[in-house]
Amino acid sequence: MSKFDSFRSIGPGIVIAATGVGAGDLIAASVSGARFGTTILWAAVIGAIIKYVINENLARWQLVTGTTLLEGWIQKLPRFVAVYFLLYLLLWSFIVAGALISASGLAAHAIFPSVSVAAWGVIHSVAAVLIVWFGGYRHIERIMKVLIALMFIVVLVCAALLLPDAGELFKGIFLPSLPDGSIIFVLGVIGGVGGSVTVMSYGYWIREKRWQGSEYIKQCRTDLSVAYILTGLFGLSVMIIAAGVRPEVVQGSKMILAVADHLETRVGEYGSWLFLAGFWGAVFSSMIGVWDGIPYLFTDFVYASRRKTVAVEVDSYAKTPYYRAYLLYLAIPPMLLLPLGKPVWIVVMYSVAGAFFMPFLAVLLIYMNNRRDWLKTFRNGYIMNAVLLVSILLFSYLLFEKTLRYL
Repeated sequence: MSKFDSFRSIGPGIVIAATGVGAGDLIAASVSGARFGTTILWAAVIGAIIKYVINENLARWQLVTGTTLLEGWIQKLPRFVAVYFLLYLLLWSFIVAGALISASGLAAHAIFPSVSVAAWGVIHSVAAVLIVWFGGYRHIERIMKVLIALMFIVVLVCAALLLPDAGELFKGIFLPSLPDGSIIFVLGVIGGVGGSVTVMSYGYWIREKRWQGSEYIKQCRTDLSVAYILTGLFGLSVMIIAAGVRPEVVQGSKMILAVADHLETRVGEYGSWLFLAGFWGAVFSSMIGVWDGIPYLFTDFVYASRRKTVAVEVDSYAKTPYYRAYLLYLAIPPMLLLPLGKPVWIVVMYSVAGAFFMPFLAVLLIYMNNRRDWLKTFRNGYIMNAVLLVSILLFSYLLFEKTLRYL
């Protein structure tokens, strides 16, 4: 495959990039930018590198062994590993879907306020279901390319309009520092950039693309490099835009509206509209990616578990009743969170379990991708293992901090 063909066929990486940048990542980057300006820009770069390494490990496992990572857990690891993941997936799906429905409603309401946040959220959820149900991966990839072009171009333009001094920018990216009180925000940016459970969807999207066999490792690396360069640039841009917003004024989702107001003050009304359009593109593309990618995980769990006792072959998971049932689980029950908000006990469970997932995933990747009998000559090198070990330390500290917060 020539270099031109390699770049021309990029697709799953674009989808994973669009999916991984959601409302939570935008808010984490915005709050960090508002509190610490450009001094912790390096966190977005580190986050993108770590997520690239995790996803490359995941893709390499699948291309060499011919099984998804989840199939590997079920077939080769103790049963509790896959069971824990399923329980976590059910909780994660409900909370994240509710957050995406609410965030998409907020984004659309900010642009068209005549319709309520809840109504816009429902409209977006139903639209995402229709796109996934009837569209198929090829059409979804095209839609995601349009949305990611919108959100990245808009956010990069907004950042360019507010670009700080070159020396300040260089220091923030290449000379890491930790201002007082910044550690949790730094870890939030590192953990938020590029998504969490959504990284596991990549294996199913490369299957839809018919990328099979170790000869596609180089293609996946190119694909993921483009994805996480874009993701890192997006995180940097949002932090640059948010620098100057007063962090004590707003928290949570209202931070996005404060950033839009900040842009309007600095560059005029068009700056606010541009940012809100980019925010909408980021949230809706994330919703489509989650609605399409996460049901693959549930469906794979069902069929991979059954393969241990009976022969089960499925040409396309997306057409199965398990996939479609989980798609509806994502789209409909979480709407209950629109009027109720998020019950505290669910938020606590999700927050702690979520902080546990990334070190859990990194530990399993280190174990599985260093087995000579499983990956042979394609097992991890020193650099891959070093990055995974660093990610385990960073995410474990975040888990420790979040657990202490709720004790």
